[in-house]
Amino acid sequence: MVCVSIILSVQYPLMPSIKAGNIRKGTHIRFKNQPYLVTKADFTSPGKGSAFMRCRLKSLQTTSTVEFTFKSNETVEELDISSVKMQYLYHDADEVVFMNQRNYEQASVPIGLLEDQLQLLLPEMEAYVLLFEDKPIGVSLPTKITMTVVRADDAVAGDTVGQAKKEAEVETGLLVQVPLFIKKGEKIIVDTATKQYVSRA
Repeated sequence: MVCVSIILSVQYPLMPSIKAGNIRKGTHIRFKNQPYLVTKADFTSPGKGSAFMRCRLKSLQTTSTVEFTFKSNETVEELDISSVKMQYLYHDADEVVFMNQRNYEQASVPIGLLEDQLQLLLPEMEAYVLLFEDKPIGVSLPTKITMTVVRADDAVAGDTVGQAKKEAEVETGLLVQVPLFIKKGEKIIVDTATKQYVSRA
């Protein structure tokens, strides 16, 4: 009797990867076998030597940050992130809570992962909660949102040259540079990526 040994080749799904030179702010990557969010990415191409990408990374597990420099041609694993549309409910000192309006399930995102977005969250606004391995790790906000001005500095006399601006505060406490004609009580459109004034609503 002849015994034949058969070795089966198992194909595992390949994780998506990108070149470090293509890393951008907001990219989610695996770094030293841990999930991280890229909060800053600066590309440098020196006259001599290889180009590189200097990044600031925030841990999705501890919210602590680290700095690291990748060679631009280095391959980096990009995380498989999913999202679900939810409604913002509230936030406290530890977490930001959203609710799925279809099944009323709630999701809590650690507040440390949303620090720069807190002043863009409006009551009952809808956003996409980002999930990694079914765990909430961030939020994708609408590109533009409408906010109400609660305080607007008076325009300085004679300050009308060019695109003169003044400081205004909206309902969430966010400070925005707005044109001189904007007054308290008006609604304005704000770009959530830059936190800058776009137009009157």
